Amino acid sequence: MKKAFVISALLVVLTLSLGGSVASKGTDSGATYEQLRLFTEVLSIVQNQYVDEVPSKDLIYSAIKGTLRGLDPHSSFLDPESYREMQVETTGSFGGLGIEITLRDDVLTIVAPIEGTPAHRAGLQTGDRIIKIDGLTTKDLQLSDAVKRMRGKPGSKVTITVVREGWTEPKDVELTREQIRVQSVRAHDLGGGIAYVKLRQFQEQSPGDLAGALEKAAKAGMKALVLDLRNNPGGLLTAAVEVTEEFVDDGKLVVYTEGRVRNQNMRFSAHAKKSYPNLPMVVLVNQGSASASEIVAGALQDWGRAIVVGTQTFGKGSVQTIIPLSDGSGLRLTTAKYYTPKGRSIHGKGIAPDIVVELPKDPAVRDRQPALDPLEELRKDIQVQRAIDVIKTMRILEQQRPGGAQQTQARPQ
Repeated sequence: MKKAFVISALLVVLTLSLGGSVASKGTDSGATYEQLRLFTEVLSIVQNQYVDEVPSKDLIYSAIKGTLRGLDPHSSFLDPESYREMQVETTGSFGGLGIEITLRDDVLTIVAPIEGTPAHRAGLQTGDRIIKIDGLTTKDLQLSDAVKRMRGKPGSKVTITVVREGWTEPKDVELTREQIRVQSVRAHDLGGGIAYVKLRQFQEQSPGDLAGALEKAAKAGMKALVLDLRNNPGGLLTAAVEVTEEFVDDGKLVVYTEGRVRNQNMRFSAHAKKSYPNLPMVVLVNQGSASASEIVAGALQDWGRAIVVGTQTFGKGSVQTIIPLSDGSGLRLTTAKYYTPKGRSIHGKGIAPDIVVELPKDPAVRDRQPALDPLEELRKDIQVQRAIDVIKTMRILEQQRPGGAQQTQARPQ
């Protein structure tokens, strides 16, 4: 599946005309220009009478930020520096802490820490709320500005103040920034022909890494797969489609988007050259599974290709278009929502697992340090163990059907 779209955390990077073709047909241009005259009037008064002199550019940027802040948590203004840095979200390498954040109920919230990063090692969790960054309150802070404050030169330190459900007071967490290089795929053999593959993010290299891991597992006798999307905050939509098409038949719809502007209505279908359409699968999800992860889980669930196990996903199902502006800045604007093949909108709802498996409520168990041996850690993971049980049950049911035992083999095509 090769498209001419680069989409980060469901970002459609397009160059749009800012002329009348983009405007809604129902827009009252007369009323709009009247309000613009009011804006220029206020701007002139501030420039001439405010106690301190403020550059016009700063005033305009602040006005634009305020406009977008009133729309939704994901629409924002990118100054020229932020617009240039936006590209690092898809490369898999940047200086920072290793967390995906969003605004939830106007509060800066962690979607998921990335495994093996400073944030993950410090014990930050999905749902933690960040109320300060280096002592500066995050209230009314734009999402892009928060990301900018947390990123920085590797080796430098930043202190974030975190609120967590169950805590009696906020806690300061000091983190040392690192060059974040995310290895998108990790694979293990769980024994009995069951392969385990964890996708940490959906990056440019993720489909190729996954294909390599699956091919290696198939040669080792893979007969079933546990695909772990827990705490995967998303990434490239194109990568999500290419991952999904490993497991569904050619031509199957993976995801589609709908917006007000016609060119935001897109359909993404599988065009696989080599896939595993009959491989028994379980997909693991949790609250940290967002965006592209929800596309994959939703598509595999809709087509009956996998049993989804875990807890409700995050519910981030809107498309942000990056629109370049004339001075090198840009708009990150919500322009559409995505839908699963059966027409489910996940935005604000998430994917409900077929089998709910909650983690222990006991903080001592929930917050324990992971084991050094990855396989030992997987053996202690109750959601992984439940996935293995589900696969064993699937095998038993399949073997009871005429010719079913032959269909459970991994068959690259």
